[in-house]
Amino acid sequence: MDLINLKAILISALIFLPAEYLFALRPHQKILRKAFFNDLIYALFNGIPIKLGLAAVVALATSTVGQLVPAYVAPAVSSQPISLQLIEIILIADFGLYWAHRAFHAIPFLWRFHAIHHSIEELDWLAGSRVHPVDQILTKSASLVPVFLLGFSNDAITIFAAISYGHALLLHANVKMNVGPFRWLIASPQFHHWHHANQRAAYDKNFAAQISLIDMLFGTMYLPGDVVPERYGVDDTIPPTYVEQLVYPLIPKDKANEASFTRDA
Repeated sequence: MDLINLKAILISALIFLPAEYLFALRPHQKILRKAFFNDLIYALFNGIPIKLGLAAVVALATSTVGQLVPAYVAPAVSSQPISLQLIEIILIADFGLYWAHRAFHAIPFLWRFHAIHHSIEELDWLAGSRVHPVDQILTKSASLVPVFLLGFSNDAITIFAAISYGHALLLHANVKMNVGPFRWLIASPQFHHWHHANQRAAYDKNFAAQISLIDMLFGTMYLPGDVVPERYGVDDTIPPTYVEQLVYPLIPKDKANEASFTRDA
């Protein structure tokens, strides 16, 4: 277990539990909602394999394509003001994440990993932790490898990581938040809840993690006024427990369909 991650989870709980109580999108949803403890396992134990996997991909990229980046790029990039670096990182990272996210929806083999995340049927601040490590490693690599190769400073990357973590919790949180016209620029809970909606009109929409404008530019935004999704989840039969969910994408689809999973466990 990552102790730093545990501290982050505890701090997040202190922030989001009161917020979800005071500004609940779905007031009758329980704190200990369905699969809460399963998602807590993800939050507690996913961090280490994801960090190791991302470090391996960054090391590989640095030793290969990284050699093609001119030596003067990193000093020039890292010498910029932190605030400017942060804006650039957000743009670069979210652009890469957008296309990786679309690929996980479009390619059947990748979707089996990503379906684990979409199997969430009740959204809250903890629900976003339910992500298969392979999904998270590849998606984070698509967004962060260019950032590392270009030589952004460690301080700027650390601040971005903290903002990205908090924003991801907010996007999944059971909160009603009106950001007005900024909804076309910045990803909000309303924006991301529709990405999780198990409704035909919302399929393959709202891929961006921070900048909803990217979806608008590429024609994948779906924000139908103040309406909220009727339901979340997927039609796939996803197993209910952490270990089963880790294995699920590796089982041939026909055999997975034959497996007997207790969805209410």
